Amino acid sequence: MPPEDHFDRLRRWLDLESRAEEEQAAQRLQSGSGERATLTGLRLHDEDIGLGGFLLLTLGLRDRLRELPPHRFQPGKPALLFAEESKPPLVLRAVVMERSPTSVRVAIPEPEDGLPDVDVWRLEPSPDEVARQRQIAAMEKARAARSNRLAELRRVFLAQGNPEFGSLGQEPLLNSSLNESQEAAVRFALRAKDAAIVHGPPGTGKTTTLVEIIRQSVRRGEKVLACAPSNAAVDHLLDQLVQAGEKPVRLGHPARVSADLRDRCLDVLAESHNDAKTARKLTRDAHALFRQAGRWTRSTPTPGERQSMRREGRAMLDDARRLEVQAINSILDRASIICATLTGVDGQLLGERMFDSVILDEACQSTEPACWIPIGRARRVILAGDHCQLPPTILSQQAAAEGLRISFMERLVNHFGPLITHRLTTQYRMHQQIMQFSSDEFYDGELQADASVVGHLLRDLPNITSVPETEAAVRFIDTAGAGYDEELEPEGQSRCNPKEADLVIRQVRALLAAGVTADQMAIITPYAAQVRLLRERLLMPELEIDSVDGFQGREKEAIIVSFVRSNVEGEVGFLSDTRRTNVAMTRARRALILVGDSATLSHDEFYQRLITYIESIGAYTSVWELGDI
Repeated sequence: MPPEDHFDRLRRWLDLESRAEEEQAAQRLQSGSGERATLTGLRLHDEDIGLGGFLLLTLGLRDRLRELPPHRFQPGKPALLFAEESKPPLVLRAVVMERSPTSVRVAIPEPEDGLPDVDVWRLEPSPDEVARQRQIAAMEKARAARSNRLAELRRVFLAQGNPEFGSLGQEPLLNSSLNESQEAAVRFALRAKDAAIVHGPPGTGKTTTLVEIIRQSVRRGEKVLACAPSNAAVDHLLDQLVQAGEKPVRLGHPARVSADLRDRCLDVLAESHNDAKTARKLTRDAHALFRQAGRWTRSTPTPGERQSMRREGRAMLDDARRLEVQAINSILDRASIICATLTGVDGQLLGERMFDSVILDEACQSTEPACWIPIGRARRVILAGDHCQLPPTILSQQAAAEGLRISFMERLVNHFGPLITHRLTTQYRMHQQIMQFSSDEFYDGELQADASVVGHLLRDLPNITSVPETEAAVRFIDTAGAGYDEELEPEGQSRCNPKEADLVIRQVRALLAAGVTADQMAIITPYAAQVRLLRERLLMPELEIDSVDGFQGREKEAIIVSFVRSNVEGEVGFLSDTRRTNVAMTRARRALILVGDSATLSHDEFYQRLITYIESIGAYTSVWELGDI
């Protein structure tokens, strides 16, 4: 496909997704959920400076003990802060830092003239239009590239040429604990001239492998840009790099970064730079001049004196900005590793900087348009992820059906296969029996359980008694024929299965009675209605109950999966996206309990094979055998 057609199609899908986001926001306002999109009548309870010079504002109601109405403002989300009755009108861009029942804390850049003296504030959600514009600009840059490195990479990524690999010496590993497949992946990636993919199935140490690739690149004198779709994924990689002794610089608003990693944020690092300290003094002096020019009290100023003071203040602010830019550039120039979300790669901050290696971690969880932002700065691109797990979340059904749900990495794997891909094969999470079905179905039977996990069970943990629930790695409890029928929510948006929920709760109580703690287990179910039902009935905050999407990348000692679907038609709904089941089953370390109706599930060939596997390892149990009917 010509580059113009490819990027036209991506742009169209991006527009469809943007419209779907707007429609979803409108539907939420009309849903009657009681959660407010806007908080009004807020008072400023507290003001502080921190996080790289940002102002931290704590906002609540006039009565400080009164709880805020239900609202949708969550930490890390962008917002707009309006100063009610301010003249001229003042709107400040903010990021939510924290929330409590009585307050919301936001971080804002300090206004040049300080905060206005107003009593009432309003907080509104802000669409992340910056991310959208960066994606559009990156695709236009890639489309227009001629006779440069981006044009060469585009040729490979649009399958108009094959990726090339060079030779590499046998440099010693920095992490001597890497296994054979991890070491091979490191050397494979470092040989890549254009691109390489590290395929990391569950529990195989993908992040550990990426850290070694990054560190080896730095030892060769290279600059690395390490990215991922979400702040959580970036922070996980950042944390591993810091623990390995590296000093990466994190781009992005400090409010979106884990508290224990904020000292690696560019804004925080810049704040302690000498140029930035001088800039802050100039800024304070400039604001003092502005205040004096505006509130002359001791005597009448001489003609032109006010204007002169304001000119001097503006000149100080200009000098302060230049010093701030110097401080930022000094830090970025010295940094060997820069970490950011895909859409957090800020062109204004980075200028014309290029990177020897661009790392795209969790690449299968991002749509393709976002990937082109860092690619535009790359000489070599290394992707990592698992296309056999969940694809990116897409709101527009039309865009998803046309191809937006196919990630950049998945597209490359489908086209180039082993030419560009190295798979990690030793996993350190799951008991052999938990692992084997996923290995055979999704990973060509190549996964091997490390000796440390191959036979571990719940009963091997301290303070857990040896009972049937803790002695088996896998159990399938079949509800077929027992009348455990699914139900459609009144709104018709999701499904639940009340009797199956009761059975799941009995399994939870059996594990608790055996000594398994609530934080050692979790319940995963594909349907939001079943999540809500289980949470209402269990009322155990320390026990995680969530959808499949909420558990990707996570693990627990014991996982209970509630499949929900049970109907005479044999309809499995979106359980037919078998990657969801792969994710659910591979979260478990020592015990996997599956609860479902085999008569319904077996209408799908994948679940037929799953039940056959269950029977082959002696893990099948009918609900009739439990005596609970």
